[in-house]
Amino acid sequence: MSAILLAVDGPQAGEWLALLRERARGREVRLWPDHIGNASDIAYACVWLPPHGLLARFPNLKAIINLGAGVDRLLTDAALPAVPIARVAHPDLTMRMTEYVVLHVLMHHRRQRTYDAQQRERVWRVNPQPAASEVAVGIMGLGVIGLAAASAVGRLGFKVAGWSRTPRNSPGLETFHGTAGLDAFLARSEILVCLLPRTPQTEGLLNLALLRKLKRDGAAGGAFLINAARGQLQVEADILAALDEGSLAGATLDVFAEEPLPATSPLWSHPKVTITPHNAGDIAPRAFADNVIAQIERFECGLPLDNVIDRGRGY
Repeated sequence: MSAILLAVDGPQAGEWLALLRERARGREVRLWPDHIGNASDIAYACVWLPPHGLLARFPNLKAIINLGAGVDRLLTDAALPAVPIARVAHPDLTMRMTEYVVLHVLMHHRRQRTYDAQQRERVWRVNPQPAASEVAVGIMGLGVIGLAAASAVGRLGFKVAGWSRTPRNSPGLETFHGTAGLDAFLARSEILVCLLPRTPQTEGLLNLALLRKLKRDGAAGGAFLINAARGQLQVEADILAALDEGSLAGATLDVFAEEPLPATSPLWSHPKVTITPHNAGDIAPRAFADNVIAQIERFECGLPLDNVIDRGRGY
């Protein structure tokens, strides 16, 4: 029976190995880098941030299962084999990302950072608080997660709109698309939520020029950024500049160009920045392991993989 390679760059490799071996039903699961064995035996590679060139070493590779939503690092491998790539998916991932968006939209909306500062200073002061229905939230990226987040935020009463690179028709949601629709989308958005994939078209998108186009004179009391997508989409120096000049009133950042975020980064100590350690969609391997084996079994029965990556689009 064809062997499965597990190549995970991170602390969860041991948990992934135990779970896949438990569910593999007789298939051999080998762990990179120490127990690869005969490279010709490997038919499936289950990976997260594998080193470039690794997957080209397996001449009989049939499919790659990416153990996470982001495939940008994988697709930059110039030697990546021309086999199908699928990413794992689970309703819990969508729910966790939605929770994160709702949490931080509400944090900015309810002035929580202001109250945190008041608590440290032992100041008892009630600040003006608009209704959610007065505040416009913009969601960039209308995939499964973006639409779920837009729906949840909308149910709280916010004025929600979405933007995507290509047209999307979502009943009940105001949508914008493409370069032509971007400025109008930004001009009506006070709290901007980025859930876009990393592609050549989105790298560096969250720059000073874009942030200056957000609505700053609305009920939210300024413009706010929430990035739970990819660190390469944001220009961190520009975010700092926007905060310091007032184009942004606050930012929540879960992702960074370099992770872990270096201790020397001024983002750590900026009073208007909330930092989380790329955990917006954090989900344990146990939730995905059955999906991985099910994908392989489907493929061996001649059925198509689920959640196949379009290499041309980059996601």
